Amino acid sequence: MLDKAVLDQIRTHAANSAPQECCGIFTGTANRITAAQPAANVHPSPESHFEIDPAALIAAHRAARGGGAQVLGYYHSHPDGPARPSTEDRAQASGDGRIWAIIGKDLDVTLWRDDENQFTPLPYTVSHS
Repeated sequence: MLDKAVLDQIRTHAANSAPQECCGIFTGTANRITAAQPAANVHPSPESHFEIDPAALIAAHRAARGGGAQVLGYYHSHPDGPARPSTEDRAQASGDGRIWAIIGKDLDVTLWRDDENQFTPLPYTVSHS
């Protein structure tokens, strides 16, 4: 489940970041994404790649260990492409089971599980609470 406010937030982040890829971290509980934390894209070629700022990742994981919301996954945009994993995304996949959201050029959003198959599509519902 994805809160509507989070969906709106990541779409806005993608639109405002174009032509560069945006990226960020999802937090929440169990299978409900309740927050998105935008992060700096520190990749040297942000127009076609993304790398979440390591400091943002460390802070999110530290907060989770301290009792905060769990890190459920990540999001990034494809400003000139579809909302599906690219060759580069597949190369970066670690198989850690986290959720990846990809925002396409038309601001459509798809969710994927980073698993042993590199990515499995995930259906999702949007919560309006």
